[in-house]
Amino acid sequence: MHTLDLPAPPTYHSIAEERSHRKIHLAAAFRVFSKFGFDDGVTGHITARDPEHTDHLWVNPWGMSFGQIRTSDLCLIDGAGKLIEGVGPVNPAAITIHASVHDARPDVVCVAHSHSLYGKTWSAFGRKLDPITQDACAFYGRHSIFDQYNGVVLDDDEGRALAESLGENRAVILKNHGILTAGATVDEAAWWFISLERACQAQLLALAAGTPDMIPAATARKVAALYDQRAGWFNFQPIATRIMREQPDLAE
Repeated sequence: MHTLDLPAPPTYHSIAEERSHRKIHLAAAFRVFSKFGFDDGVTGHITARDPEHTDHLWVNPWGMSFGQIRTSDLCLIDGAGKLIEGVGPVNPAAITIHASVHDARPDVVCVAHSHSLYGKTWSAFGRKLDPITQDACAFYGRHSIFDQYNGVVLDDDEGRALAESLGENRAVILKNHGILTAGATVDEAAWWFISLERACQAQLLALAAGTPDMIPAATARKVAALYDQRAGWFNFQPIATRIMREQPDLAE
């Protein structure tokens, strides 16, 4: 099978350089989410693992608009949720959800979760997406369902159950709640979230219009294999570049 010859994420000369790049792209992801309408009051959070203290996470301060977040606004929390750097508070649900996923998945650098409109609407069905478009195939066999809703996720056991439901996938649909994505870079996790939200929108529209044709399973699997970590990272690059040029203050 042919593969896509895509650029690779950057390499770094120091931990400080990697941390700076990661924080800038995290702030950019928040700005993009705001621009795309993924923020919803004070809900939603994106976390990025610190490259040196790998049990520490950079996260948004609770109550600040995604559209205003700068790198200097980001909070650093340890594995227990204690604020190490920045001005809090931090959403306790963010600590429960994200710490559990990061603990379970050492390969994951970034986790994104928000109550985006189409993601939370589709989540009410408690079912996976169908392979009805090429873009949806990116999640074929690579997303799961967390099929319980017991209110706001504040209990560590439920956080661990959510992480278990994600498994080795890149995304999980949280029934009656929303969507969550994970990636080896901030850019990858952010792109999977954008793509998953749009796939939920496409499926809702298709079902409202009639009965869409499914892409055959064998074909869906071939397409899914092309959407690897590098493809996720690369798809976010034009979006990140645009928001950085439009809103350069995000890097402050």
